Amino acid sequence: MSPTVAVLGTGIMGSGMVRSLLRAGLEVTVWNRSTDKAKALADDGATVADSAAAAVRGADVVLTMLFDADAVADTMGPVLPEMGPDAVWAQCSTVGVDGTDRLAGLAAEHGVAFLDTPVVGTKQPAEKGELVVLVSGPPDAADQAAPVFEAIGSQTRRVGDDPGSASRLKLVVNAWLATVVNGVAQSVALAGDLGLDPQLFLDAISGQALDSPYAQLKGSGMVDGDFAPSFALDGVLKDAGLIREAAGTAGTGTGLLDAMIEKLRQASSDGHGEQDAAAVVEAYRAR
Repeated sequence: MSPTVAVLGTGIMGSGMVRSLLRAGLEVTVWNRSTDKAKALADDGATVADSAAAAVRGADVVLTMLFDADAVADTMGPVLPEMGPDAVWAQCSTVGVDGTDRLAGLAAEHGVAFLDTPVVGTKQPAEKGELVVLVSGPPDAADQAAPVFEAIGSQTRRVGDDPGSASRLKLVVNAWLATVVNGVAQSVALAGDLGLDPQLFLDAISGQALDSPYAQLKGSGMVDGDFAPSFALDGVLKDAGLIREAAGTAGTGTGLLDAMIEKLRQASSDGHGEQDAAAVVEAYRAR
């Protein structure tokens, strides 16, 4: 029997995940603090709840996709008593190492099975059900939630039996993502400042070992000035802070992270925070 699913948080990522769940034939109830974002999913077949508590009642799997650990804790803390004794909480938001420990502890206080399940991918993979789902937590809970992961992702990577391992891996992945975005931004800005057409840079690396689909995607947005968000710059900035925190605890050098965070902060303070991360290019251009 297919699990019933509650999705709390229907922003760029959450809404795409909901549509993927519905395409897979799962029964989905949604909630979002901004109700308009949730109501838009009713036309796709989702049931829209008027509260987070109403959304989680009767759900077999509760999926959270919110901005940070505080938002998740504020949402889930009051509603955990509403979850059934066999329900599973799959926490997909990127909240870092300490945030995951905090949320796992909150779940344990209420006797709720907790899975640490951040996802790799942005807007388009979420819409297409092609995310990579990183999972750590009790194997029986992971088995129960497996149909949910199969609906939202093309791959499920089981990282460990204890919550936290998946979030650590997500930070590693997002460190690379931030490096690619900032590296492409610097080269696109440099090309323009040297009097070149920045498209020449993307053409020069196309199909070479230096190339990647993500570099071309973000680079094209930078060249065209198209910053429609698939991963908002402020989200990358938040994640970069979590990565630096984890790296500092682990003793890993943070020089590159420090430089990237400086540019992300500059772009955010210049008004690009809600735009796509590609907008960081504006912080690299000559002034």
